[in-house]
Amino acid sequence: MNKKLDQQAADNIRALAVAMVEKANSGHPGGPMGGADFMHILYSEFFNFDPTDMEWPFRDRFFMDAGHLSTLMYAQYYLLGNYEKDDVANFRQWGSITPGHPEVDVKRGIENTSGPLGQGHTMGIGAAIGAKFLQARFGDWMNHKVYGFISDGGVQEEISQGAGRIAGHLGLSNFIMFFDSNDIQLSTGTEEVTSEDTAMKYEAWGWKVVTIDGHNHDEIRKALTDANNETEKPTLIIGKTIMGKGCVTADGSMFEGECELHGQPIGHTGADYIKTLLNLGANPESPFDIYSDVQAFYKTILKEKTVKAAEKKAEIASWRASNKALADKLDFFLSGELPELDFESIEHKAGLASRAASSGVLGYLAGKVENMIVSSADLSNSDKTDGFLKKTHALKKGDFSGSFLQAGVAELTMACIANGLALHGGIIPVVATFFVFSDYMKPAIRLSGIQELGVKYVWTHDAFRVGEDGPTHQPIEQEAQIRLLEKLKNHSGNPSFLALRPADSAETSVAWKMALENKNTPTGLILSRQNIKDIPAIGSSRYKEALAAEKGGYLVKQVENPDVVLIANGSEVSTLIAAAEILEAENGLKVNIASVISEGLFRLQSKDYQNSVIPKNKPLFGLTAGLPVNLEGLVGDNGKVFGLDHFGYSAPANVLDEKFGFTGEKVSKQVLEYLKTQQN
Repeated sequence: MNKKLDQQAADNIRALAVAMVEKANSGHPGGPMGGADFMHILYSEFFNFDPTDMEWPFRDRFFMDAGHLSTLMYAQYYLLGNYEKDDVANFRQWGSITPGHPEVDVKRGIENTSGPLGQGHTMGIGAAIGAKFLQARFGDWMNHKVYGFISDGGVQEEISQGAGRIAGHLGLSNFIMFFDSNDIQLSTGTEEVTSEDTAMKYEAWGWKVVTIDGHNHDEIRKALTDANNETEKPTLIIGKTIMGKGCVTADGSMFEGECELHGQPIGHTGADYIKTLLNLGANPESPFDIYSDVQAFYKTILKEKTVKAAEKKAEIASWRASNKALADKLDFFLSGELPELDFESIEHKAGLASRAASSGVLGYLAGKVENMIVSSADLSNSDKTDGFLKKTHALKKGDFSGSFLQAGVAELTMACIANGLALHGGIIPVVATFFVFSDYMKPAIRLSGIQELGVKYVWTHDAFRVGEDGPTHQPIEQEAQIRLLEKLKNHSGNPSFLALRPADSAETSVAWKMALENKNTPTGLILSRQNIKDIPAIGSSRYKEALAAEKGGYLVKQVENPDVVLIANGSEVSTLIAAAEILEAENGLKVNIASVISEGLFRLQSKDYQNSVIPKNKPLFGLTAGLPVNLEGLVGDNGKVFGLDHFGYSAPANVLDEKFGFTGEKVSKQVLEYLKTQQN
């Protein structure tokens, strides 16, 4: 312990944060200046990782919630050797690896893309759940910690309610969160927006809470020591800090704790940039330098971290030698590979709702995919994830041997936790709720896509056929929203999401196969509440024919030189089959029917294949229970889509089908009307 060096290191972080924002002419300097003391003590004395192996699976993890404090992370990790001087000097610039808000980059220590406030710490809680889940299966040697860093804004975001409740309820003693409590937010002081007692709130959720001076290194040490020794509860360390700690004016007087220091370069405020750098011990002519004493100090720290990691690795190697079968299983989990699965062997009763078919698949997977955690937002008996739950049991405090997370009514929290599980590694996360409630999940779905995480979303009650529940619970526009993500590319150049709406039980089995094999982007399964007539098999195996859905779309009914091609997905495919029977029997038409489970995936196929399914030189008619835009891109300008342009109504599903025109007879009439327009 060297108080002078510790202070120099913290001030070095402050100076770097100030310089980064000033040079970029954009950013948030005040918060990083307040959090610098905690960050330095955490990483220099408590945080366990291997500097030579940043992706070591059993490292401690740090999840930043307050992404606007990115310079705090970049400065700290620069001291640790994860960034070069040019990297921090090019903060927020094109092509730099120091973006305005942190983006997942494990090799440099960034565990998560922070996104909107509230999600970062919730992903950290997901990672802590994952660590507990794996520890229950492989031993107490797996004792790494997950640290979170949150600000007033993150505490205020509604998601903190769900995250705090679940972490306390599960007793996540491996989760330690620092609350940078500086009483300042972007546009006001906190007293203008809240008067709650944050400590009491978290204590009520079952957390251990301690309040400290966030600039007192001894108090930070004690809080972190106690938190690391805690075995029953997650810990919240409320650090009372000063916004813009170390800022001074041109005449050298202190200028700290001011709201204007939050979100702009300090040179645009009452503080003076040059004088502040000097006050912090920096050289204004070379502000991105690491102080020489601090650099030497951190070289020693890195050597110590490497030695400590080597000792831990030796402990793990000893465990591996004595537990070869378990060690092999752990490696398999961490590899992201799947066990051998026979989806064709899953038997479904005739005419099931696709949510019920999904339940059968989940029951099969529960006995095969041991590292899958399924979660439901208080709907397991309705979204039919209970097919999985019946083969396992729920996670609970002190017992993480189960594989089901009862999230309660907290869709966004649950989805963020799934992102954290995926980021931790070794676990396949599945989350489920009603499709209309995907609206509550959109921020996390977006971060699943940006971070390229293989989260599986299960959305049931997929259309107006929810029926009596009425318009609030009947999805109309949701499919269009989700399918937009299939058109949006991630930074790897691939569609950021895979949306699958299967037409029957066989396609549901195939959709689950596709979801599990899709490891680098999120997948959504959009499933029906009501029973669906199975698509008739052309040959001997409906499942084998449904495997063509892996191309995004295929023909479920095919004749030579059709008069019209009908297009749908989900339960509307069976409605098209009923319509085709009428058109053929009563009107002598030849009809092809395409089931397009995913337009995004279909568009990735060759033009020849696409044209073989949906030929541009034929009349094209689409049927969707959602907005017509769902299929307009497939039928083109000369085609027609029959869909809904209004909210639903409360009535039995079969009544709504009749009223809205979604019966074989009524759709056949729509097709005939459309074909008349093509003859003129």
